[in-house]
Amino acid sequence: MEKESNSKNRWVLVFTGTMTQAQIVEGLLKSNDIPVKLEYEAIGKVYGLTVDGLGRVRVYVPEDLYDIAKTLLED
Repeated sequence: MEKESNSKNRWVLVFTGTMTQAQIVEGLLKSNDIPVKLEYEAIGKVYGLTVDGLGRVRVYVPEDLYDIAKTLLED
């Protein structure tokens, strides 16, 4: 069952990388019941651009789960 986070909780950045890397991170975090939000420029995804950060994807988790998420990513 997915953990519920406080609706007043902020989402914090836990990872930045390519779309493929972000999807792997997303899968790892979700498989450990950590909600995830991905943020990216749509044009970067459409054209596969990696110039000036267009291809970068930012992965966010609820602030109260940040330490757990960071530990999972470091392992």
